[in-house]
Amino acid sequence: MTVLPGPDGKLRCPWGATEDDLYREYHDTEWGRELHGRDALYERLCLEAFQSGLSWITILRKRDNFRRAFAGFDPEKVAAFGPADVERLMADASIVRNRAKIEAAIGNARIVSEMDLDAVLWSFAPTPRPQRLVSVSDVPAVTEESKAMAKELKRRGLRFFGPTTAYALMQATGMVNDHLSGCLVTTPNTDSGSRYGPP
Repeated sequence: MTVLPGPDGKLRCPWGATEDDLYREYHDTEWGRELHGRDALYERLCLEAFQSGLSWITILRKRDNFRRAFAGFDPEKVAAFGPADVERLMADASIVRNRAKIEAAIGNARIVSEMDLDAVLWSFAPTPRPQRLVSVSDVPAVTEESKAMAKELKRRGLRFFGPTTAYALMQATGMVNDHLSGCLVTTPNTDSGSRYGPP
């Protein structure tokens, strides 16, 4: 499947050519855009882990609730969460109530607060592709880089972060450009000589 027209007639990746305003806005303004900063990357790491087994739109619709429940995804604040906070989160119907994922988010915060998360994650960003992929079927679920990232984070003690989740994080934060050829979103393009080139 290649790019499709959205409700406004503009071509987008098939998953972004939707009637759902929230999903379309995420596709157009966030997904694939370069993201840096410990707290922002910790948030994405958590949300990708919570998404495992669910649809991404479910997580997007709950993102503000997650931010409230997890202290704005400030790793130091989340690292201080204790058993009472786990029970508070398990009782919060506005987020995904999965004890293992909640405990992983807290444990991961304790590790993230002691590391340069930005530098570690971005060290696995591959060399940009010379051209965009054409079809959804061309987009990988796992790469050698995502395997290496997941292995390193596991070595450091982070949980709920395998190679598939690592690649989803790489896509979401602009480490790779998986907007399909013809998509309206302008993204990194090695042929342009600039960080953001023509689609």
